[in-house]
Amino acid sequence: MNRYARLPATLLALCTLASAPLALADPPPHAPAHGWRAKHDPHYVGYHGRRWNNDYGIRSGRCDRSQVGTVLGAVVGGAIGSTVGSGDGRLIAILAGATIGAVLGREIGRDMDRSDHACLAHSLELADEGRRVSWTGARPGMVYTLVPGRRFERDGQDCRHFTLVRAGNGNSVRRNGSACRVGDGEWRTT
Repeated sequence: MNRYARLPATLLALCTLASAPLALADPPPHAPAHGWRAKHDPHYVGYHGRRWNNDYGIRSGRCDRSQVGTVLGAVVGGAIGSTVGSGDGRLIAILAGATIGAVLGREIGRDMDRSDHACLAHSLELADEGRRVSWTGARPGMVYTLVPGRRFERDGQDCRHFTLVRAGNGNSVRRNGSACRVGDGEWRTT
């Protein structure tokens, strides 16, 4: 009789052990990963499915200007070669041309450097619509905040509206603009 009394407990233990691997399985692709993705899928998917190895903090709402500057500095110094400017090896999205001052006005454009341009372009590439991305500019006290807007098409190119705010020295300048993707990770303000 004692042997039959242990049977339900034994069956329960076996069922629990058999289902344990299911509980440890990876999350489904549609579910939030909460740290899993950083360990298992190191890529960030940008505009049109382009995969980036680094988001430079964009997804969390801050562009890490020091990391961006390091990448841009290494490119200028020749350590990375032409990877910032070409195809699949591109390390960060860039603004093509130096038109931001003409489009957004002297108040904002005159204080922006290459790292600021890269933060803006990478934010357009990776940030969701309405997601604020901020960074500290090159000049002390300057803080930029970009809010990517809706996507649209112009002359066969995919584009995005955005709002850029530069705050510092006791004042704030806000400009609305748009930029179009002109290449793999290249954006041009319009």
